Amino acid sequence: MSDRVIPIADHRQALAVTPPPLAGQDRPLPAPGELQDTLGRPLRDLRISVTDRCNFRCSYCMPKEVFGKTHEFLPHAALLSFEEITRLAQVFARLGVQKLRLTGGEPLLRKGIEHLIELLAQVRTPDGQPLDLTLTTNGSLLKKKARRLKDAGLQRITVSLDGLDDAQFQRMNDVGFPVGEVLDGIAEAQAVGLAPIKVNMVVKRGANDDQILPMARHFRGTGITLRFIEYMDVGSSNGWRMDEVMPSAQVLTRLRESFDLQALSASAPGETAQRWGYADGGGEIGLISSVTQAFCGDCNRARLSTEGQLFTCLFAHQGTDLRGLLRGPADDAQVAQAIAQLWQRRSDRYSQLRAQVDAPQSPAGQRRVEMHYIGG
Repeated sequence: MSDRVIPIADHRQALAVTPPPLAGQDRPLPAPGELQDTLGRPLRDLRISVTDRCNFRCSYCMPKEVFGKTHEFLPHAALLSFEEITRLAQVFARLGVQKLRLTGGEPLLRKGIEHLIELLAQVRTPDGQPLDLTLTTNGSLLKKKARRLKDAGLQRITVSLDGLDDAQFQRMNDVGFPVGEVLDGIAEAQAVGLAPIKVNMVVKRGANDDQILPMARHFRGTGITLRFIEYMDVGSSNGWRMDEVMPSAQVLTRLRESFDLQALSASAPGETAQRWGYADGGGEIGLISSVTQAFCGDCNRARLSTEGQLFTCLFAHQGTDLRGLLRGPADDAQVAQAIAQLWQRRSDRYSQLRAQVDAPQSPAGQRRVEMHYIGG
């Protein structure tokens, strides 16, 4: 099959909009933690994509027929440098961000990622506290890098793993990567103290839903939290269909046929997962229901793309260019003002609107940003 070419590179450039005009340094910023959007949601979580490249071609994220050999990834000069990422992280911390998650693409493909982690580990909140620093990976390079990531200052890790059956897993990643190497990476991460570890399984009906119970049995009692994620309509290239979504309620029903589970309270405001614990103390699982039970109401996350566009929703059509500010005349106070103004105008609640029959439709030809570009 020949590659189906979609001009993603051109689309990325079209995504960016100019940030608000630079404000004077004398304009007061909201006090740390008091910045809110139009729906009263604070800014607490920043997800930073460090590369748009990945060594997997999972059909729900980077299908091979779209992201094939002819696909143009961003040139290195377009990427935010580690120093620029760190500068932005410090600005976001001033505005109330408490958690940084490094994503991709596959973040461990970014050369020198350990140095970036060292820099981010030094970022502090206004009251001197370190940020919660974590990373999401497909696990393919984790065994090799786990110790260096931990020594650099990474606190914990999330691994994407969509099943234990090796043949099925290789079909899903579409590059023939064996599941055993991902499991070895998880074991190494646990051994070096990258904890707590979370494992994310995207459940796609008819593709891997038979792996729900094997995954639960494998990770039960290990201290690793397994989370089941509804297959989402992120981007425009994965051919998403609602009939391929397995609602979390059905996942839970299947789990409760084999395990005695008890509902747990949320561990933090804005948490995306509904938590369930094994009654015998064997740990917990999570259910992320962004399609059937939208959690927009307390979403406190912003996303920074590989080349410095800020997105206020996973399902956004466009971002705001921060790289231009960093490489232009703006100082940190002006960058903070631009971000604060953007957040104060934020009204995103795509997942809630999706479920409404009379929800407004996207303008013709307008495509949502791809998952590999800003992380999940």
